Order: sequence, then structure tokens, then C-alpha cells
Amino acid sequence: MPTLLDPFVLKDTTLRNRIAVAPMCQYMSVDGVANDWHFVHYSSLARGGAGLVIVEATAVSPEGRISWGDAGLWNDTQAAALERIVHEIRKWGAVPGIQLAHAGRKASANRPWEGDDHIEDGKPNAWPTIAPSAIPFGAKLNKVPREMSVEDIHRVQADMRSAVTRARDLGFEWLQLHFAHGYLAQNFWSIHSNKRTDQYGGDAQNRGRYLLETLDAARSVWPENRPLTARLGVVDFDGNDEQMLSESIDLLKNMKANGLDSVDVSMGFNTPNANVPWGTNMLVDITSRVLKETGLPGTTSWLLDDAVGTNELIRQGKIDFASFGRRLLAEPHWPYRAAKELTGNATDDRHAAAAWATLPAPYAHWLANYRE
Repeated sequence: MPTLLDPFVLKDTTLRNRIAVAPMCQYMSVDGVANDWHFVHYSSLARGGAGLVIVEATAVSPEGRISWGDAGLWNDTQAAALERIVHEIRKWGAVPGIQLAHAGRKASANRPWEGDDHIEDGKPNAWPTIAPSAIPFGAKLNKVPREMSVEDIHRVQADMRSAVTRARDLGFEWLQLHFAHGYLAQNFWSIHSNKRTDQYGGDAQNRGRYLLETLDAARSVWPENRPLTARLGVVDFDGNDEQMLSESIDLLKNMKANGLDSVDVSMGFNTPNANVPWGTNMLVDITSRVLKETGLPGTTSWLLDDAVGTNELIRQGKIDFASFGRRLLAEPHWPYRAAKELTGNATDDRHAAAAWATLPAPYAHWLANYRE
């Protein structure tokens, strides 16, 4: 049975262990361009020992940013800034991945620590938003989006294809499409935000059309030997969970047939009135069902257990690898501590080598040879 410390292989990509850094927005870009903040942030996470480092939600167009501080990949200047980050992640032994996104009706917002609310059109750092239907999210994100035309849909899908091409050429080895968290793709999938009466609205087949077409756009330019994955919100905790989950499983089966290699199971965040049951391993059972019924390998995040508990989830086959966010922000070298907890401290134990293997040589030297 595999463990948290064992390699994970998908297509031609091998993760050194089954610890993944989930994409976490930093909101520190200027005009979509990554900078020294991002370089230090991602190099630290890669040096920390994770097997996979997924760069934060990166917008495929200016209108697709959540906030003015979001990363982007719609021009060559942004690509050049990401290139050294790709090299740095790989240099420290991790696989470089990227999440590509369009924020839909949640775009044009202040950064979280500056209000996390919509900015009025006409004010600095604001722009009009788009969505499948002219329905606002609500709460602090109350801007009414413009309903997208079919031409708008095709334009955004072309933007995705262009961003995927840039990601491919930069050397990213793992692609994640952001189809969750109330952003544009999830807007099409959700009954809360999609009230269209054309081929992109109505029943599950039509509501899933945008996601399948966007996947096809990415697949057309992404190398066959590199993992093409998606993060999908499969429940909203709105009282309609079984239907949404069942429909999401059917959608993922179709996505798998169209070239999807793995799924990161998440929540929809399509309504401010959701009753989310926050707690340890809150999505694990749902994820296990999704992976079993679709046949896709995958993961989830959202309050996963400690090293021992997460290791057991992998041993039981409930998830194939584990995605962590805030845990790794707080402690980038958590993979080292997790490996010590799982293998013990004995330096002659062949399994204990996994602990030292997560560390760069200078750190391993001091930690292996000296005691405080």
C-alpha cells in the first residue's frame, strides 16, 4: 500500500512524495506580473520538501483576475517573470504546476485584507465582470455581472488556450484548471449562477458544456505526457448536495473521457448562504466516492489531518495524494516533520531517509548531526 512518503506517478511526471502544495492566491502581483515575493514564496515551498508545488490561481485575462493583485499569464512579460519560478521549483526537487483561472462574477474585488468586497465600476482597480447570467454572488460581492454572449464564451476559451500554451512553453509539468470556488467555470456549472436558456444552461449536460469545451481547449495544446487536472466544486452544502454530487461525478466521467487525468475535489462556494460543515477531513468521504466512481486519481484539501492521519487516508485508498495549503504556509518544512513522525528518528532505518530527502543539504547537515 502506498504511503504519504512514497512517489506518485501520473503520465510522465513523478512526485517525490504525495505531499502537494495547493494553489494559494498571494494577491501580490502588479499588472499580473510575479515578483520577488513570489520567487521567495515558491522557492521556500519547493525547498520545504513537497512533491508538487502548484502556483496560485493565475488569470487568463485581465478581466479574469479576482483582484488587481492577482497573477496573470496573458502576456509575455508575465511569462518571463514565471520562468525563473518554474526553474527554482524544479531545482529543489519539486514538480512545478500551475492553476489557470477566470474569476467570473467574483472578479474586480479588493484584496482580502483590504475588504474582500467588490470595487465599484469607475473606481481605481475596478472593471466590469462577466458570468453566464446577470446574477450577483451576493453579500460583499454584489456587483451584477454582464451575461456572456456565445462570442464571449469562445473568447474566454481562446484566452485559456493561449495561457495553457504559455504554461506549456515555460516548462510547467502539471496543469490544473480552476473549475471551483464560485469562479467562472463553476458559475456555468452551478444552478445558483446559471439561468441561461441556450445550449450553455438548463440541465446538467448543458451547464457542463462550458467546462468540457474549456477542457478540450486546454487539451488541444497541452502535451499528452503531462498531467492535465482540474479542481472542481462538487457540493455546495446548500441542501441540494446529493444531486450536485451525482451530476458532478457524471461530468467528471465525461471529462475523463475527454482527457482529464486527475481531480482535486472541492466545494462550489456558489452561494453565501452555504452551511459548510467545517472540520478535519471534511471532504475526504466525498472525495473517496468521487475517485471510486469516476476512476480518476485525485486529492482534496480543506483541513486534512496530521501526518499520521493523512498517511492512513492514502493507505486506505481514500485519496491518492494530499493537498495542503495553510499548513505549509505556516511551516514550509512540514514535509520533513511529517516524514520524521512517520519513520522515526533512526538514521539507520532505510525509511528514515525519506525525512532527510525532503531537506536541502545545509539544513539536513545541521539537523542530522546536532541536537539542541
